[in-house]
Amino acid sequence: MEPADALARGRASIAGRAWSDAYASLSEADGASPLDAADLELLGLSAYMLGRDDEWSAALERAHHQYVRSGDSSSAVRCALWVCVDHMLRGELGPATGWLGRVHRLLEDSPAHCLERGYALIPDIFRHEAMGDWEAAAATAGEAAAIGERFDDPDLVALGRQAQGGILAANGRVAEGLALADEAMVTLKTEEVSPIVAGLVYCGVILACRDAYDVRRAREWTAALTRWCDAQRDLVAFTGRCLVHRAEIMQLGGDWPEALLEATRAAERLAEGFNRGAAAEAFYRQGELHRARGELAAAERSYREASNRGREPQPGLALTRMAQGRSDAAVAAIRRVLTETGEPFRRAGLLAAAVEIYLAAGEAGAAREAADELHEHAVSSGSELLRGAAAHARGAVELARGDPTAALVPLREALATWQAIGAPYEEARSRELIGRVCRALGDGDSATLELEAARAAYSALGAAADLRRVEALQGRDRPADPHGLTGREREVLRLVATGKSNKAIAEELVLSVRTVDRHVSNILAKLQLSSRVAATAFAYEHELV
Repeated sequence: MEPADALARGRASIAGRAWSDAYASLSEADGASPLDAADLELLGLSAYMLGRDDEWSAALERAHHQYVRSGDSSSAVRCALWVCVDHMLRGELGPATGWLGRVHRLLEDSPAHCLERGYALIPDIFRHEAMGDWEAAAATAGEAAAIGERFDDPDLVALGRQAQGGILAANGRVAEGLALADEAMVTLKTEEVSPIVAGLVYCGVILACRDAYDVRRAREWTAALTRWCDAQRDLVAFTGRCLVHRAEIMQLGGDWPEALLEATRAAERLAEGFNRGAAAEAFYRQGELHRARGELAAAERSYREASNRGREPQPGLALTRMAQGRSDAAVAAIRRVLTETGEPFRRAGLLAAAVEIYLAAGEAGAAREAADELHEHAVSSGSELLRGAAAHARGAVELARGDPTAALVPLREALATWQAIGAPYEEARSRELIGRVCRALGDGDSATLELEAARAAYSALGAAADLRRVEALQGRDRPADPHGLTGREREVLRLVATGKSNKAIAEELVLSVRTVDRHVSNILAKLQLSSRVAATAFAYEHELV
């Protein structure tokens, strides 16, 4: 292909968002004859959208130098700023500072009021956030958006509003912050926003919604991001983050197999990139799904991968320890992370897990304190998800304290919330507790209905450990075992009879090996048997296998 033809095809492919074709054609044209600055920006754009971040930055550097030589300081500033931001996101402070200094030198001869000065505020947003001055960060983002509006620049408006909204929402001004985030999304739909900015805004807004526990917004904008990604068949940039967001939404909605597939794809796509934070979130989401399915060894491996990439593995790892029967480790981990976490929304997610862990460990007082604090966060945030979690926690605490009457109202509130937002696993957990409450109050029929609904939901979801637990609860209404074995002991005996070791039984039933050892000892003692071989023969003789 002639260089001119390759260049024309590359430009047309950019317009059609055919990134692979654009990259190949523009690279071919560049190899034949070095591209001018504007076309180098297009080459960099196609590289970025294909996940070739290094090549994007290199193309922008070349374009920057060309713009400087031609005297186009405005375009030179724009390229330098993106190179600066790229180094900031990579955590490369020296190069980022150097490029920012170059930006400010170029701006010395610019008018006091110009669009480029608005873009030059973006690194300041990062700097204020890194220093913990979120009010200055939000104000700077708002100033950038205002400059964008003054010069009719949709990219800067969208970036500024998204940053301002996310910062405000994360620091307690949720309604105001999410309204600004919505405004940024409207800009994407009504204005011509560049592809890189669009992807950044999509991901930033969804992250703000997720961190503020606004499920409905997160679902809406994740669906929009998915459509945006799907419309660009060879897109790589942003798709990893999109898959993480989708996995989280799918897990909440009960589609666990598809959620695990998306989280796995995200981890694979992000593992080699420089954005360790996004990769860590993908592995953490994998861990959450494995844990929910009762696959504790796989969950632990995923949490470790998340930790290796800098993501705090709690509360997922602590909940895994609890499921493994290691309550001391679970309590120590959740206490430690609560001690060092002050950000309200982050604490809220930890507190919900803390209530569950403390109750399992028999620390009712600590569980009540955690539930009370979670309730305060739910009230102040206005989040449906937190309101449901807080109500469920209060009900669980009251039931553990031996007051089923006091537990019933918050548990019904939690159930209504889960049904409203479409969270079947959380709904099943609240139904299970309501079933226990009804049983404690002598309402056997209602208890049976609630426990059966919980059992059916756990079975459909693939929540193996929860299913075993609720089936054991239902088993209490069945005739007593003629041999004096509990439901759990009969379950262990059946697995012993199949030839499984205590370790294998522990993994399948999500118990500690020590607990299984105790069950086996109790079985042998109750049946007056001397060995596992004799227990196996007994199980077959009495049709317990």
